Amino acid sequence: MIYFDNAATTLQKPECVLRAVMDAMVTFGNPGRGVHEPSMAASRAVYETRCALAQLFHAENPANIAFTANATAALNIAVKGILNPGDHVITTALEHNSVLRPLYELEDRGVELTILPADDRGRVRYEDFVTAIRNNTRAIICTHGSNLTGNLADIGRIGAIAQAHGLLFVVDASQTAGVFPIDVQKMGIDILCFTGHKGLLGPQGTGGLYVREGVSVRPLFTGGSGVQSHSKIHPIQMPTALEAGTLNAHGLAGLNAGVRWLLEAGIDAVRQKALDRMWAFYEGVKGIPGVTVYGDFSQRERCPIVSLNVRDYDSAQVSDALFSQYGIATRPGAHCAPLMHDALGTGSRGAVRFSFSHYNTMEEINIAIAALRELAQEE
Repeated sequence: MIYFDNAATTLQKPECVLRAVMDAMVTFGNPGRGVHEPSMAASRAVYETRCALAQLFHAENPANIAFTANATAALNIAVKGILNPGDHVITTALEHNSVLRPLYELEDRGVELTILPADDRGRVRYEDFVTAIRNNTRAIICTHGSNLTGNLADIGRIGAIAQAHGLLFVVDASQTAGVFPIDVQKMGIDILCFTGHKGLLGPQGTGGLYVREGVSVRPLFTGGSGVQSHSKIHPIQMPTALEAGTLNAHGLAGLNAGVRWLLEAGIDAVRQKALDRMWAFYEGVKGIPGVTVYGDFSQRERCPIVSLNVRDYDSAQVSDALFSQYGIATRPGAHCAPLMHDALGTGSRGAVRFSFSHYNTMEEINIAIAALRELAQEE
């Protein structure tokens, strides 16, 4: 099998990630719930993972990192934890449903929502962020990299706009954490939401959010914390404030191994390998008659993603043919990004997404190009 679905989850993990999870499964107790060695081993692993992510994202303190099950959970905590009825929030048509659906839910409860449009190449205009700001605007919430087109947003530029107007800035880094350098302090990011199972090379069921010191986020969940057990209210100190119940310590051990592997290998070097594969694929398919590629490829720096359609086929037909005939795994459909498909004009049939990893080879790229050339010629 040739795996080109890394934007959904990275299939191939470093060996150290697998070893870390297996070791944790036979040695870890419940983190923060005891002082015996199994509990302390789990606690140490959780803390080490906070430290690794704080280093990667340039956070002020490891305590600024709170863990969740995935980016969707982190975004729900962030969105619902900072907005109130009467607040106004700005987002974009680039967003995944993990941003849009919580915002639609809050809109029904009295939050005012502005969604900035995208053009037919999936780009937003940065001046639109400024003109959309109102007296009651509370936050800007946007993705760093589109999971459909691979286009990058200039997070530093948007962060500067947010800071200049005293707004909170929330970033969905699902496609970029571990792929692109993210400095939360320099980029003016107040809350960064991430998942562990994509660019960070960790297991599924891991993720979290960075919260800038001084930013208050209401917890979405309350309950057991291992501390202040006699209090009627959940602890307000980070990271415990956003972590109710037992953490996925086994998964976090794997995430720690993945992040530290990236820090040692260098995310720039790892990203360049994936982008080399992406650009070779793009150059090979963009001129095939009957193949339509979506997104802004004038950006050299972009997520290693190419989404396309073949002739007038439904994207599911093409993706099924790629797997059944050539053993190539891709992702068809709407990719949980309905407004982006509306902008691209692909709402009715979706698109076939190829997403690349540093593990992919040039031989695999050439096989995929040849497969698309054959499919595009079929009547």
